[in-house]
Amino acid sequence: MIQPFKKLTNYSFILAFCLHSLTSPAQKSPEKDNLQYVDLRIGNVGQLLEPTRPTVQLPNQMMRMFPVRQDYLDDQISSFPAIIVSHRLGQAFALRPSIQPVSAASWKHKMAYDHDLEVLRPYYYSTYLIDDEVKVEFVPGKKAGIYRFEFPKNSSKSILFDQYNNGEGSWKFTGGKEIIAREIYHDDIPVYLYGTFSEVGKTGSLQGENVVSGDEAKGKKTKAYITFPGNASAIEFRYAISFVSAEQAKKNFETEVKNTGFDELKKAGEQIWTKTIGQIRVEGGTEAQKRSFYSSLYRTYERMVDISEDNQYYSGYDKKIHTSNRPFYVDDWTWDTYLAHHPLRVILNPAQEEDMLQSFVHMYEQSGWMPTFPVLFGDHACMNGFHSSVTLLDGYRKGLRNFDIAKAYEGMKKNAEQATMLPWRNGPKCELDDIYHTKGFFPALTPGEKETVKLVDGFEKRQAVAVTLGGSYDDWAVGQLAKDLGKPADFQKFNARATNYKNLWNEEKQMFIPKDSQGKWIAIDPKFDGGMGGRDFYDENNGWTYKWQVQHDVNGLISLMGGKKKFESGLDQLYREGLGRSKYEFWGKFPDATGLVGQYSMGNEPSFHIPYLYNFTDSPWKTQKRIRFLLDVWFKDNIFGIPGDEDGGGMTAFVVFSSMGFYPITPGLPVYTIGSPVFEKVTIDLPNGKEFKVIAKNCSVINKYIQSAKMNGKALNVPTFTHEELVNGGTLELEMCPLPNKSWGMGR
Repeated sequence: MIQPFKKLTNYSFILAFCLHSLTSPAQKSPEKDNLQYVDLRIGNVGQLLEPTRPTVQLPNQMMRMFPVRQDYLDDQISSFPAIIVSHRLGQAFALRPSIQPVSAASWKHKMAYDHDLEVLRPYYYSTYLIDDEVKVEFVPGKKAGIYRFEFPKNSSKSILFDQYNNGEGSWKFTGGKEIIAREIYHDDIPVYLYGTFSEVGKTGSLQGENVVSGDEAKGKKTKAYITFPGNASAIEFRYAISFVSAEQAKKNFETEVKNTGFDELKKAGEQIWTKTIGQIRVEGGTEAQKRSFYSSLYRTYERMVDISEDNQYYSGYDKKIHTSNRPFYVDDWTWDTYLAHHPLRVILNPAQEEDMLQSFVHMYEQSGWMPTFPVLFGDHACMNGFHSSVTLLDGYRKGLRNFDIAKAYEGMKKNAEQATMLPWRNGPKCELDDIYHTKGFFPALTPGEKETVKLVDGFEKRQAVAVTLGGSYDDWAVGQLAKDLGKPADFQKFNARATNYKNLWNEEKQMFIPKDSQGKWIAIDPKFDGGMGGRDFYDENNGWTYKWQVQHDVNGLISLMGGKKKFESGLDQLYREGLGRSKYEFWGKFPDATGLVGQYSMGNEPSFHIPYLYNFTDSPWKTQKRIRFLLDVWFKDNIFGIPGDEDGGGMTAFVVFSSMGFYPITPGLPVYTIGSPVFEKVTIDLPNGKEFKVIAKNCSVINKYIQSAKMNGKALNVPTFTHEELVNGGTLELEMCPLPNKSWGMGR
């Protein structure tokens, strides 16, 4: 039974106010395709750091493309890549259309374009090179793509080829209509291309500063070209890519684009994206909210990518070609994606998530370590923590079984016991890790103390507090999976280590403060000390953000802070605490802490769960207030609409969840916490044929507060529901109003 209002003395007033403010039934408009709301430009201008890119690809597929330019503000394109190999870690095979006779200067020519003439869809790209008067179009397949170039009638017509990487490359033309190419990515990974042109052309290469005709070119940064006859206008270049072999590139070509035209491939891509984006249907909300929501949903399909080719794949984890009858996925940054990105995929496509988790297992089998930032060339040592452990536990706890959980646990345990926890480092543990294992915290240096451990990265430093807190969560994940798998000794060991975060809690400062190797507190200003990004002690954010980094034991954190009231007061202060200096000075040291509200940083992943922590207090309504405010302020439907590094779905998954009205506050626990949906109705088509619905009656920009709730028709007075309720096709019903019901959600 819903508890009556306890904190509102004038109930009749609020009831009358709510009734007066109810939105009138919206006029039914014709059903619209959700894909129309996807805008690839959103976030293309970053506040301080990396912007989003207008990535054109099929969902989670290898073939990705966006024009190479400085950023959206640049009105010149340097080149068009045949493939973006990794989300932010490079590309292969550069293309440039040229209307001048080919010379050495041709490859240096930058192509001016008009932003308003650029067409950006998930499945199609087009731009008009306004000086050269060339129209460039592109459509992607899975491992293949098609470029189409429309040249002016009375110009020279050439396509120039170049390489992005420094290894030995090659170009070979056959009959003036076929091309075979090879480029070495990341020093040792061959990327193969096979393609054909719609017209026969004359071919050659650049040798030093001389343009030489011929069919073949080899070398570092080697450049080639093909020139078409003057009566040709539209040139179509169909091609495919392989990481396996030149022969496989040709097979990929034959499978996907040999007999498939540009418009046919474009239509197929549109249909795939329509189905993908249409899995979640919303009603109500503003046009801007729909654009932000569906554009964010599109972003979550940028990574991971399937690099399997005819049941084969190249692995950067042992530098071998493997045979497998299931997809192998790479390009994931788990520090970003374990929070919301992977949990979203568990809901929308659990079978695909199982393939990704099995890919983690194969990476462990091939390299000896569970991955942290798995990309094409192997595990990219980046950030800190072994959060693949959390992702594996989360999948298992939510019913995923089609991966080798025993082998996964073996790898998780090995990382926890034998791998170094140092940021941006892979491999065996060092003396600093031994201190963590024996004393329960990662040691820091005192300000000015010289580093003596050679393994420590000179820029990334020790990040001692961040490593300790992240390690506690990862150890919790190992311990929880040990419990589920019937390993009581391991459970006791790692469950105890899950509380290591308490060893750095400083009661006086009410913060997590670093200690030296002897266990003595280091006197710091947690708001500003620690060098660039606070990396001596924290990571990219200061102590105010890391104060809340205990998602796996929120109740334990509440106890450290002295109870719910103080915990709630601390959350309030987070959003109100000043920088203590100018933004100029603060961002000079903490450029990643963008999207600031007080000391809260919406633009960085460690902050995602924080506004939902009010659901652990006696004021869940404050979660509703904060979430709506953060979405409204920082996630606009324009080129500035992402407050920080989006990281290929890592940040936009937060928008998807929060806009729907719930969030996985603790990956590893099959429970969701409730926020404030921006839509009147959300329907998720589940892969099991059922639907999960969130119905927020009277929801609007003004009506953001929950008055009462039901799950499957039964009264709900806790701000949570389970994954089981979701996948069984549950219905969460919320009554919304412009004023908070301060008694709702306190039945925990």
